[in-house]
Amino acid sequence: MKNAKGTVFKYGDNVDTDVIIPARYLNSSDPAELATHCMEDIDKDFIKNVKKGDIIVAEKNFGCGSSREHAPIAIKAAGVSCVIAETFARIFYRNAINIGLPIIECPEASKAIEAGDEVEVDFDSGVITDVTKGTTYQGQAFPEFMQKIIDAEGLVNYINNKQ
Repeated sequence: MKNAKGTVFKYGDNVDTDVIIPARYLNSSDPAELATHCMEDIDKDFIKNVKKGDIIVAEKNFGCGSSREHAPIAIKAAGVSCVIAETFARIFYRNAINIGLPIIECPEASKAIEAGDEVEVDFDSGVITDVTKGTTYQGQAFPEFMQKIIDAEGLVNYINNKQ
C-alpha cells in the first residue's frame, strides 16, 4: 500500500457526515461533484486549499451522524490521502474502507499534530511522522487484507478482481 504524505487540515471532536458533505448535495453520487462541497459547512476554504495527498487530522468520533457513503467518497475525491483521528464512528470506518479511503486511529497523533504540519503515514507499520515537528506516533496498522481492499480502490473492485 502506498504511503501518504501531505499537509494537515485539523478538526475537533464529532465532525459529522453533515459537515463533511452537506445533505443538500446528496442528490448527486458523482465523486467529483461531491468533492466540490467537501467540508464546506465546517471549513468553507477547504476545497480551495486542499491539494492531492493532503491529510485530515481530527479528534474523537470523526464521521458520526448518518451512514452515507457520500462522506468518505467526498473526502477521497477531494484528494485527501488519509484521515487520522482519535476515534472514528464505526459506520464511517466501514464506509471508508469499503470505498478505499485510508484511515488511521491514533489518539496521540490526533492531539499533537496541528493544522499546516507536514505529515507522512506508513500504512504497513502504522507509523505517523510529523515531519514539521520531527515526532513520530504509532497508529493502528491495517492488516494485509484491508490494505488490498484500499489499494483496489474499495471493496467492490477488490471483489471483482478476485473473480
